[in-house]
Amino acid sequence: MSPTDERPSPEADGHSHAAEGRSRDGIRLGRIAGVPVYLAYSWFLIAGFTVVVYGPTLQARQPQLGTGAYLVAFAYAVLLLLSVLVHELAHALSARAFGWPSQKIVLNLWGGHTQFESFTASPGRSVVVALAGPAANLVLAGLAWVLVSAVELTGVADILTNIFMWANFLIGLFNVLPGLPLDGGRLVESAVWKATGSQEKGTIAAGWAGRVIVAAILFFGLALPWLRGDGLDLSFTLVMLLVAGFLWQGASASIRNAGFRSRLPGIVAGRLAVPAVGVPNFASVEQAVQAGAGQGTVVVLCSPDGKPQGVVDPAAIARVPHEARGVTPVTAVGYALAPGAYVPDTAGGQELVQYLAQLQGTEYAVVDAAGRVVGLLSPRAVVAAISGRPVR
Repeated sequence: MSPTDERPSPEADGHSHAAEGRSRDGIRLGRIAGVPVYLAYSWFLIAGFTVVVYGPTLQARQPQLGTGAYLVAFAYAVLLLLSVLVHELAHALSARAFGWPSQKIVLNLWGGHTQFESFTASPGRSVVVALAGPAANLVLAGLAWVLVSAVELTGVADILTNIFMWANFLIGLFNVLPGLPLDGGRLVESAVWKATGSQEKGTIAAGWAGRVIVAAILFFGLALPWLRGDGLDLSFTLVMLLVAGFLWQGASASIRNAGFRSRLPGIVAGRLAVPAVGVPNFASVEQAVQAGAGQGTVVVLCSPDGKPQGVVDPAAIARVPHEARGVTPVTAVGYALAPGAYVPDTAGGQELVQYLAQLQGTEYAVVDAAGRVVGLLSPRAVVAAISGRPVR
């Protein structure tokens, strides 16, 4: 249930009315405090699981409910959904107080997440926004406790109020555990961030703390009872494994994303490109060879106004007889670049990634401030630099 700092572009305008209530995020429920709220289709899985698992248990404990126990179980799932919504709204509204715009709230199988647009974070503010969610759940638990203490409830109202109280209490406590992707992981992240000046190092530390929490959950929740000879309930075991899997996946994703962010500043088009020179597209093959194509240098073909248009193929040059190279146009041994497939040599980081995402083609000429071709860049080189893996 921790907030996420992903910043994809907003959905395009002009969509049809039929699509307004649906998107890849799920069913759009509307806006609360100006923030779009979506119900992911995966939520119906956890709702069904709650009905199937909790319904029979409730029916056994409250036989007077009969098959109505399954309706109460579904009501329990809806109450959990409302609790998660309040949790995520607390994230969104506390972020708004710091000028961080929230793009959307998505309620899903594992609770939910709040997605923010671009913002400038700081260790202290990050902690406040993260802990606002668990605090909201503890407030809900407190309000439910006051209601239970002040009013003598009976039947279904008593069951649901108590469930609501304990669920919010446990959600609040669980989310302050100090490891990502839980909200409490922002405490670890911010502490390391403050000490080192690097948010990425903080995120990696919090991600590893999240992995430690997973190991503790599996040991104390499953391994230790099994070693003691205690019987393991199938439903409980399944829930523990699902929660552990979700936490491990989230912690690992945090570590990977932090690694990506730490490498982004060093990703500059001029550094990643192979050296290249430009020749006009009206040159001959012989002139391309003299420019360096015969020695393995990449030669880029340029239009009369200097814009990159294509790349010379060394293998094609080798098939041109030496006596014909002076009269054979260089365009006969080249292949075209996609329109506009060139980037400044200074483009780097997130700017470069976003820029390349808008271009077509598999190669991009790199030009200096004067517009001269200085290199040829492949997306594979950029991906390898981001992932820290060698180019294949």
